Amino acid sequence: MSEQHTPREFLEPAVLAGLSGLPLFARRPMRGNVSGRHTSPMRGASVEFAEYRKYVPGDDLRRLDWRAHGRSDRYYVKEFEADTNLRLQLVLDTSGSMEYGSGELNKLQYARRIAAAIGYLAVQQGDAVGLSCVSNGITGHLPPRRNPAHLKTIFDALEETRGQGETHLADVLHELAETTRQAAMVIVISDFFVDPDQLRSCFEHLRFRKHDLSLFHLLDPMELNFEFSRPTRFLDMEGGTAIFAEPSEIADRYQDALRGYLDQLQQIVVSSGVDYHRVSIDQPYPEVLTNFLTRRAMAKGGR
Repeated sequence: MSEQHTPREFLEPAVLAGLSGLPLFARRPMRGNVSGRHTSPMRGASVEFAEYRKYVPGDDLRRLDWRAHGRSDRYYVKEFEADTNLRLQLVLDTSGSMEYGSGELNKLQYARRIAAAIGYLAVQQGDAVGLSCVSNGITGHLPPRRNPAHLKTIFDALEETRGQGETHLADVLHELAETTRQAAMVIVISDFFVDPDQLRSCFEHLRFRKHDLSLFHLLDPMELNFEFSRPTRFLDMEGGTAIFAEPSEIADRYQDALRGYLDQLQQIVVSSGVDYHRVSIDQPYPEVLTNFLTRRAMAKGGR
């Protein structure tokens, strides 16, 4: 009898097929170990011209530009941008608050779909993919690898992870900035229940280390709109105290605090050069991913 495999609930073949025509591009030069579609800081012989440099003995004579020699009576070599593969590190927030959801999916279920789809697309185009699950520390870590068998290991980890514990995201991102080898694309999927001032320094740390940082900021519609109609007991899903309150009495203060937090975070991501996507988890995730991939493709074409 053949072994029966239970379909993974976060993998939807129709969605993956619909996204497969959209490439995943890096915004910063990548240092991969095989040829690919991403710009490398190294010089090579791809089709996109980068610059001239003076000829030195040993250079390939086929790359001499004779027109430049005719104009200047000097020998110049054409250099081109070498394309390479990227190293993608997915960072999944698995703290307790990610288990919250007022609709069909909670935040962690939504995050699994985002992570699985991006990981699948990256491996399909020859890139290396890794996964870090984080809460009060790094609770699970798979370094980036290119082979499809590794993708199954990542899917297994996504399937097994549960939301629990506190969020120590800023400390974790500092650690990943130092331990992620070479320049990588780092995609963080989280509800970012962290003081924005703590996030500023770790975003700048990742940028200093030449990583291309993207954020998917997941929020439930009830967190955004606070549409509670009766006295409610509000639980801290990361271990704090519960609060029983009349929503109408605290709604204005809640919305003021939320706007202040989101405005501060927006200022930080802009100043840090972060690719930031705020997502309400009632939005179909294929639309979120299409927007993410399309914006990157447009930025690549406009370089």
